[in-house]
Amino acid sequence: MQIIKRNAELRVDDSLMRLYIATPKPAGHYPGIVFYSDIYQLGGAMTRLVDRLAGYGYVVAAPEIFHRLEPVGTVIEPDDLGRMRGNDAARRTAIAEYDADACAVIDFLKQDPTVLPDYIGTMGFCIGGHLAFRTAFQPEIKAAACCYPTGIHSGKLGKGVADTLQRMKEISGSVLLIFGTLDSHVPEDGRQTIAEALNQTTIAHTTRLYEAEHTFMRDDGYRYDPVAADAAWSEVTAFFKQSFG
Repeated sequence: MQIIKRNAELRVDDSLMRLYIATPKPAGHYPGIVFYSDIYQLGGAMTRLVDRLAGYGYVVAAPEIFHRLEPVGTVIEPDDLGRMRGNDAARRTAIAEYDADACAVIDFLKQDPTVLPDYIGTMGFCIGGHLAFRTAFQPEIKAAACCYPTGIHSGKLGKGVADTLQRMKEISGSVLLIFGTLDSHVPEDGRQTIAEALNQTTIAHTTRLYEAEHTFMRDDGYRYDPVAADAAWSEVTAFFKQSFG
């Protein structure tokens, strides 16, 4: 399906947030997806993922997650200095601010005339996978696809310690977790911690493991694994299709 791409502005706590939005080109009404990048924000590797998802029939809205700290339109380079910069921005952002952003983007999608307001989901990568998981605390979220989410098992997200594990029971939608078995950011014991917490709830959840490293779906990095990425995408698209019916 062909798509239309645009940028929109949204203000949260009087901070200008850029939203990158990809919408199916054919006229109609579609589910909406809150999409979260990794710490490098919305560079080409991330916007290509947004575009790909939109092509399956979703209105996808991706916020700049560090809009309170970085000028609008900032793309952080995925190199050593960029990693320091992105991790520092993550550390300096309050967890409550991330949560406020989630609510703002959900409301934005619900007000979009092309979005089916009762069909909202979320997806994210790395820190964005953790943010997508937390966004699923909101009752509007029917489905959350979390790709190698960092920090859920350890409480690492922003300022302070994230209470994500303790709040899992607030999730009413379904969850898909995608991990690489060679990912040192979410090692086996971390994945087990998440699994044990989920198993103590009634959340409909699925976990898929791939013999791959962290960020294996990012197509501009040395860890990129196209075979594993394609397999994961098949899971993601089937998951959203089933969740939205």
